[in-house]
Amino acid sequence: MYEMTLKDEWDRLDSQTRQWLLDNPGCVTVPRTVAAMISQNSAGHVEVDGHGQMLLSREDLDFIREKGTGVGGPTSGELQFFDATQPGKRR
Repeated sequence: MYEMTLKDEWDRLDSQTRQWLLDNPGCVTVPRTVAAMISQNSAGHVEVDGHGQMLLSREDLDFIREKGTGVGGPTSGELQFFDATQPGKRR
């Protein structure tokens, strides 16, 4: 049986679940409502405890932190440059 990792499943997760994970990068235990959404969208087996909560692996936690800081990920959308001579103005 294939054990799920967030890295492998990231693109299958809905935007609210991804945002929750990014907003809570140090959370080792995922609440049952979020775990249920991950399980619903996952191709792999999601292991939960008796309360329906999911424990994240060190690999999952590292992946979430990398995603949150943008380390190693492609840039999305158009790059924006700021004009230092005019604060708040974009070029």
